[in-house]
Amino acid sequence: MTDHDQPPRKPRAFAVDEPVRKAAPDKTGTQPRSTGNARKPSAIPVATVSMTMEEDDPFLPPPAALEALTPPPARPRRRRLTAGKILTASLGFLLLLALGVWTDSLIRDLFDRLPWLGWVAFGAAVIAVLALIVLAIREFIGLRRLAQVANLRDSIAAKSKSATAKEARALSAEVVAQIAANPLSARGRKSLKALDDEIIDGPHYLAFTERELMASLDRQARTLIINAARRVSVVTAVSPRAFVDLAYVGFEAVRLIRNMAELYGGRPGTIGMIRLFRDVIAHLAVTGAIAAGDSLIQQVVGHGIAAKLSARLGEGVINGLMTARIGISAMDLCRPMPFTALKRPGMGDFMSDLTVFASKTAAAEKPQ
Repeated sequence: MTDHDQPPRKPRAFAVDEPVRKAAPDKTGTQPRSTGNARKPSAIPVATVSMTMEEDDPFLPPPAALEALTPPPARPRRRRLTAGKILTASLGFLLLLALGVWTDSLIRDLFDRLPWLGWVAFGAAVIAVLALIVLAIREFIGLRRLAQVANLRDSIAAKSKSATAKEARALSAEVVAQIAANPLSARGRKSLKALDDEIIDGPHYLAFTERELMASLDRQARTLIINAARRVSVVTAVSPRAFVDLAYVGFEAVRLIRNMAELYGGRPGTIGMIRLFRDVIAHLAVTGAIAAGDSLIQQVVGHGIAAKLSARLGEGVINGLMTARIGISAMDLCRPMPFTALKRPGMGDFMSDLTVFASKTAAAEKPQ
């Protein structure tokens, strides 16, 4: 008789609290499978188990170190009347007086020699004065625009939790006026317009304004930062001199800060650009974000790409990360709203992009 010809075994019931015993053979004489010496379930002591946590893995970048690379939120420097500013203003005024006296003497001499040549010089002087007035007005408007952005950001930060509906709508209107020229804000402005007849409390309205108006601008700002960091990483990796590296990093930093200011509607003039650049660099220097650079960045970067990149490409990635830190600080100073409803970018948002880009560059450099 084969196993298929045997009748099926009838189901049986067992008590849970009864000890496990060897089952008796059924009526067919078939011996059931032996259960052996069954071990009772028991708890494993915690002390006997030692797990390697992810942060202890030597081949992963420590999260604390990665967060330490992100600079703290930047704020504009306080403007004070110092002795250096007084000296600079006095010397500049004397220089203008000397230039005026020299121009007057030149025009008088030209009139004495040839009257028509004197009139030409006089016309050139008038045009130069008018151009100087236009430049001064433009610089004043640029400085005022930066001051408006800083005041608006401080007002929203102070009212983000306690603003009334009227105050929130007034602050949102100022933000809309600040970035209205940017076509990336068109969708957000349309969404805010649809809430004109709705009843929304102040903090929620400000949070909605930030999500609708700033999200698209923040994505563009991230693109600006990562593109600048990539260019810096490539150029500094192939440049033969450290002076070239320093000059190009400075050039990209200035261009990145200017593009960031234009993106958020605070386009400065030449003096405003110098002040904004000085605020960014001073913030990084005061907070130690620059001094913490080489050893900490090499520690974080080295875990992920040391085995994949050459020394020059590794230096390029470090310079790219420094550029990204400048871009994050520029966002803090140029953004008309503080980061409340949206997440502030960190170095982790740019680390993977830079390392992947550097890895692809290294793979392209290898001979086929």
